Amino acid sequence: MKNFSDMVREERPDFKAVNGGFQTLNIVELISLIIGQGNDPKTAIRQSRQLVNICDGSLRSMTKRRTEELEVVQGIDTKKAMALQAALELAKRIEQETAEDCKEFGTADAVWRYFRPTIGNADHEEAHILLMNNSFKLIKAVKLSSGGLTETAVDVRMVLKEAILNNATVITLVHNHPSGNNRPSREDDRITERLKKAAECMRIYMCDHVIVTDTKYYSYAEEGRL
Repeated sequence: MKNFSDMVREERPDFKAVNGGFQTLNIVELISLIIGQGNDPKTAIRQSRQLVNICDGSLRSMTKRRTEELEVVQGIDTKKAMALQAALELAKRIEQETAEDCKEFGTADAVWRYFRPTIGNADHEEAHILLMNNSFKLIKAVKLSSGGLTETAVDVRMVLKEAILNNATVITLVHNHPSGNNRPSREDDRITERLKKAAECMRIYMCDHVIVTDTKYYSYAEEGRL
């Protein structure tokens, strides 16, 4: 491979980005710009290619890697690994901002798109409740628990209290399955039924219970189970 001084200018990622836009760069070249500031570009490209390889060519897989897992690549220290993780986190937040612009969460797809960037590939379960008005416009999203979905974690009294305090008339329960399997468990079914009955007593409409994974979702409403 050419030394930096011998590289054709048009082949350098920084030159390509300035003249053709970042969209003209492949994944390896983009990562090299993040980790290679002040270093020889050819070294940064080699390190970037190794990072992509250990993640099976998947950026989603890369978002799940811990700092020490990225540091197995020679020359990738904690600073470089954290810079890459920060860039990936920014990408997640851009995706969530785009989903937030929707503002209406009357469909499971909208709910999934809103939560997928934050809990779709999390390594632990989280439960959230969406509080909405009659037009399915979001009033507030409340995190209920972290670590597993149980009747203790989803405190029905707390859910109804939050709904009343925020003048919400519609709610949707959301939680993720880190395994990637979007099928509901018996515990999921029990909690859904319990929350639905309690909400009906307070004249609050339970719109859905959506189970989120990184690539798909399960909707109780779409399956005709609410």
